[in-house]
Amino acid sequence: MTDVVFFYGGIEPLIRIVVIGSLAYFSLIVLLRISGKRTLAQLNAFDFVITIAIGSTFGRLITAKGVSLAESVTAFFTLIFLQYLVSWLTVRSSAFDNLVTASPSLLYFRGQFLRKTMQQQRITQSQLLAVVRGNKIGSLDAVEAIVMESAGTIAVIKKEPSGKTSDSSVLSNISGI
Repeated sequence: MTDVVFFYGGIEPLIRIVVIGSLAYFSLIVLLRISGKRTLAQLNAFDFVITIAIGSTFGRLITAKGVSLAESVTAFFTLIFLQYLVSWLTVRSSAFDNLVTASPSLLYFRGQFLRKTMQQQRITQSQLLAVVRGNKIGSLDAVEAIVMESAGTIAVIKKEPSGKTSDSSVLSNISGI
């Protein structure tokens, strides 16, 4: 049975953490640079899963004696390849894109809060008003629409400067208009 070490188990484990952690860190940076910007873009569901898995793999490598650098770099490569494959498929197949990426949700449109959608997305009117204020807009009269994007961010679309109604072309991929 292995002895439990509470405070200090010698210099070797500390050196291993520094050496393996540093090598894994630089390996991960190289792999992420090779994989492109999409790997580090705003997170949707599959990007989030990859980020958590990479962090978990990195943490396990640093703290577990039985995990080699080669095994972890292979795990990093596999995760990044899977993320690349999923993003490649989403660009080429709208059916696959719909499967792995949430659709944007219209929360406010032309003077009306869309309560059912707000409830489905678990967002309150107060939160939407805070986002409008955060965009330095002083009145809902200046807002054409508020959209919760696929990655969970909230976009505020201003009305046309002339006061006329816009053609809503930026809302074309959102149902309910």
